[in-house]
Amino acid sequence: MSYDGVGPRAVMRSVAFLTAGALAVPLLTGCGSEDETSKPLAGQDIAPAARAQVTQGGTLRWAVDTVPETFNTFQSDADATTTRVAQAVLPSLYRIDENGRAQRNPAYLESAKVVDSEPKQVVLYKLNQQAVWSDGREIGAADFAAQWRALSGKDSAYWTARNAGYDRIEKIERGENDLEVRVTFARPYADWQSLFSPLYPKQVMGTPDSFNDGARRKLKVTAGPFVVKKVDRKNEQVRLARNPRWWGRPAKLSEIVLTAVPREKRAAALAAGKLDLAEIDPAAAQRIDKASAPKGAAGPRSVASGSSGAAEKSGAAEKKADDKPSKADTSLGGFEVRRSLEPAYTQLALNGADGPLADERVRRAVARALDRSALAALVLKPLGLPAVPVGSHLALSGQDAYADGSGALGGQDTAEAQALLADAGWVAGGPVKEETGEKAAGAEGEKSKDKKSDEKKEEKGEEGEKAEKKEKDKNEEDKNKKKNDDGTYIVGQDGKAPAEATGGKDLAQDGKQQLTHPHQGGAPGAYAPKGTAAPANAAAGALAKNGKALSLRFVLPSGPGSESLRQVATRISRMLAKVGIRTETVKVADDSYFKDHVASGSYDLALYSWPASAFPATDARPIYAKPQPAADGSLNVEQNYTRVGTDQVDQLFDQAISTLDEGEERDLIRKADTRIWAAAGSIPLYQRPQLTAARKNLANAGAFGFQTPVYEDMGFLEKGARPAAHPSGK
Repeated sequence: MSYDGVGPRAVMRSVAFLTAGALAVPLLTGCGSEDETSKPLAGQDIAPAARAQVTQGGTLRWAVDTVPETFNTFQSDADATTTRVAQAVLPSLYRIDENGRAQRNPAYLESAKVVDSEPKQVVLYKLNQQAVWSDGREIGAADFAAQWRALSGKDSAYWTARNAGYDRIEKIERGENDLEVRVTFARPYADWQSLFSPLYPKQVMGTPDSFNDGARRKLKVTAGPFVVKKVDRKNEQVRLARNPRWWGRPAKLSEIVLTAVPREKRAAALAAGKLDLAEIDPAAAQRIDKASAPKGAAGPRSVASGSSGAAEKSGAAEKKADDKPSKADTSLGGFEVRRSLEPAYTQLALNGADGPLADERVRRAVARALDRSALAALVLKPLGLPAVPVGSHLALSGQDAYADGSGALGGQDTAEAQALLADAGWVAGGPVKEETGEKAAGAEGEKSKDKKSDEKKEEKGEEGEKAEKKEKDKNEEDKNKKKNDDGTYIVGQDGKAPAEATGGKDLAQDGKQQLTHPHQGGAPGAYAPKGTAAPANAAAGALAKNGKALSLRFVLPSGPGSESLRQVATRISRMLAKVGIRTETVKVADDSYFKDHVASGSYDLALYSWPASAFPATDARPIYAKPQPAADGSLNVEQNYTRVGTDQVDQLFDQAISTLDEGEERDLIRKADTRIWAAAGSIPLYQRPQLTAARKNLANAGAFGFQTPVYEDMGFLEKGARPAAHPSGK
């Protein structure tokens, strides 16, 4: 899994507070007018073609991250491939369109509407009379009722990951005929359209045993354009075949083979002719662009890179490689890169549980130090995608609830950031106390080393100590000249911010840190855990409070798919250094990054993503809900990994989910977003890039953007047929 904006596998359908107190919070009521609309920043790029232009038959070989552990999307270990299979083989009463909005799926629903709101909300579903399960049974009220009972949360024997919405249902019954389903709610539920997508047959949902185990390794009964034909875990493949009982437009493809291929191996698999469609990283996109460009023409620039240092060396190596293209790169000429923006955004998370970031003024100072436009440009501009920072935590441009609420916090302002820090008591040149004890890493060897050093000083006497100090100063100077270290580094430790005016020249193309070596005895963490030694040699420009330097622990994944994320972190560290905030960069293994650091709260700053949802009142609430004490004394944070929340945000979510007025719900969501901005627990940065390699004659597939894929329309073009024009005009 790539960590370029990748975050936790959120239990959401798309598919990480302290109160403001006396601080001034401007524009909290500026949520936009009711008729305010927006458009997606980038359209989908799927080589659209009319069905008549798509040949009948063929097999699409599609790369995925995993063969899923379960095919039940409502279980905790469901993943992106679980969702992909469900979209192709199960009913979804509503699908997401190109603007990220829910639309009725006519293959299953003739209509659905609220027919009563008093005394109880009642929704009447009228089903497509042709809709049947693959075993021939009609889809009906029994399936709806079984899914409600399984997901209502009333029976703990069902191992469910979520029950949002289903817990508000009072009863489900048959309507006037078998094609009508009446759902009565005990409490009003604004996001009722989010329910029953996907819909599982009663054979899966009917009992705890069938729910827990019946759909983990197979799906016997389905109702989509495809069925699950075979699950080959040895060869890491899921084979989907055309559903002979499908009543809608027949699928063009005979089969879709989903194959688990690591991201770093996908370019090789494409070149070897083993895949037709795969999401790829920028480096692979660059190779494909070059291979498919006309002879003598340069392909689109598709990898963020610096302009000097390692980047120049990389460019020279590429030029040499271009002179003699490899056989593998030549084989990539039959593919093209389809580009869009993923329905997810990358954010900077600020852990407000304790330490400096528990103070809202410090969190706001971090936010005001950031140039979000520059960060978006760093990632998106080289890929040819719109470099616009995200303005909402709860929706993306194009969606109903989207409005730019960042004014509640304010834009980049160095003076304001410094003023907030000063108001919080962090002052430049403050004394830093020498403390004894272990470092955060707990290395006994460091204590032993310090003891031996002291003993040597006593033996050498005053002259020897002066000589040693001179040598140490020289070594330190040499270290500061070197900018090729990959380990832990504390930005701003020397009291000087790295030169921002270089325009990113220190960012190597592979995203590795191009920074100085850490100083001996430097601040080991963000707020010096008990027993941690604080830096004794803090420079005059360093910020300190109560004898402790202001330093934040920036935790990042270290894997090969995280280069772009680390580049963003490097730029953020430089921005923070300009206002006096040090950052200690700590790289950790990918498999432990989220569980052992973000989810557990073992970080100060972190970068990860959340998917967008067409139903933010339901899906976003657990992400921003105020953490509550649990019975065992622990803190229940749900999915709020920043540990920052307010009662007012919770109340706005509760109001939004309970109104049946769409305009009112939208306005409440926008108000909640401005309050989330003001609390500064997380700072949205940019929408994630979506790069997909596709065979040039593959139609209606690629970078889907918001829209749910239409599996029955995918296929290979007839000979001589051409897809519609590319959105970017290429």
